[in-house]
Amino acid sequence: MAGTLLAAADTSVGLKDDKTGGGRQLLHESSKEPLLPGTQTSSCPSAGGLTPPPTPEIYIQLPDHEFRWDTCQGCSSVNYYSDDTYLGSPEVEYERIKVDNPIVELDGDEMTRIVWQMIKDKLIFPFLDMDIDYYDLSLENRDRTNDKITIDAAKAILQYNVGVKCATITPDAARVEEFKLKKMWKSPNGTIRNILDGTVFRAPIIIRNIRRYVPGWQYPIVIGRHAHADQYKCEQFQTDNTPGTVDLVFHPNDGSKGKTVRLFEFKEEDEGGVVMGMYNTKRSIESFARCCFTYALGQGMPLYFSSKNTILKVYDGVFKDVFQQLYDNEYKDQFEKAGLWYEHRLIDDMVAQAIKSKGGFVWACKNYDGDVQSDIVAQGYGSLGLMTSILVCPDGKTVLSEAAHGTVTRHFRAYQRGEKTSTNPIASIFAWSRALNQRAILDNNSRLRHFAQALEDACIESVEAGYMSKDLAICVSSEQYLTSEDLIDYFSERLKVKLAKPLRKRYALVGPRLDPPQYKSEDQ
Repeated sequence: MAGTLLAAADTSVGLKDDKTGGGRQLLHESSKEPLLPGTQTSSCPSAGGLTPPPTPEIYIQLPDHEFRWDTCQGCSSVNYYSDDTYLGSPEVEYERIKVDNPIVELDGDEMTRIVWQMIKDKLIFPFLDMDIDYYDLSLENRDRTNDKITIDAAKAILQYNVGVKCATITPDAARVEEFKLKKMWKSPNGTIRNILDGTVFRAPIIIRNIRRYVPGWQYPIVIGRHAHADQYKCEQFQTDNTPGTVDLVFHPNDGSKGKTVRLFEFKEEDEGGVVMGMYNTKRSIESFARCCFTYALGQGMPLYFSSKNTILKVYDGVFKDVFQQLYDNEYKDQFEKAGLWYEHRLIDDMVAQAIKSKGGFVWACKNYDGDVQSDIVAQGYGSLGLMTSILVCPDGKTVLSEAAHGTVTRHFRAYQRGEKTSTNPIASIFAWSRALNQRAILDNNSRLRHFAQALEDACIESVEAGYMSKDLAICVSSEQYLTSEDLIDYFSERLKVKLAKPLRKRYALVGPRLDPPQYKSEDQ
């Protein structure tokens, strides 16, 4: 797989030996100073920042960096750019990577569904020869199938081990009316997670030029969320103003004496109320704890588990005891040899400690706590749109990767009016890349694994070069941003060149030819 990059001569640029050992550097004639990675010079006074790029006239790839120049559309002056990443060439042809086993795709709703299709059309299927086991989890189809489609999708993930999910609507009363639903269906995420019985790990996508709202967070904080039961598999109802009692009752199947606990007695002056009953299982809690210990060891991070066992002495107490017993009996020696540790903290204390920390740990949370804290952590690192989310099942090989945000309804309304939108696609792209990476690991497919990494790198490097969606532009105090489609197109061009390395021909028309460095692929 190789490509030829076309070049146009320009006598104002020269090459000199790089004394730092990085190969050669590009010089601008006016200054005789090297253009360092990430810099930009221009004789055009209007060229104040990066805009959707004009067609490049030259690409020069050096061992460590790539330099390019192009002609300003406004005044025809020459602009010089230096970057440590790679830009694409539409003339490169690619052999699609063969993927031996299917991935289960769960389609979604609203604006994320639109962006999801763009991602497939521009970043996935042009590069991969892959079978998809497709399930339409749009709210209309869930209603049409009485939510059976959600259960079928979860079973398919168990069969094929890898799933990738678009964001979906969890209906409330307003959505029931809007879509004329048969009933208020439960969260598809909750349904799937309860069938898979896994742990959701959410980690920030760290990009150097995206401002962090918690500036002290120098390292990632990974949220490990117990994605089973609790509030997400509860039963609840509302009482009228009739006085009455609410009991929790356990009936043993072996006929032995059960348990009855008086929860509350509603009186007439209470004017009714609400009731909820929830549960969890020791087997699921143990699986959650094992996943967290194993993940933390694999990432080289300490592990914290937070609960409110001072109030929920039995419920949260079981969680706390399971974690501590597993750590003492199975994981303590491994953690200490790795220079790591495990600690339980009260949830309120843990929140305060997390804010003032530098990051760099795995934070295990119960289901609801993890739901809340993952969004706080994502925003703290810059954006809700910069968070990976992957559910790991107890078998250690079955995963579901998804975008950790909603369906972006406001952008969808604008899209329905025919307006262009700038919806951040990165979390959805990373949902695909993480699923593909797991497929590559299970299938021992090194080319696919390289593709997944190249896809992520193309996104991050593009944003660091100034090409981003509106929400990220706000983070860097910039008024320049791309529409969703233009941004995905730009990601695609960067991805093409990253996949095309090493290139067969690399020329600099000013100065001597640059001999390409020797690369070794993972297949060799």
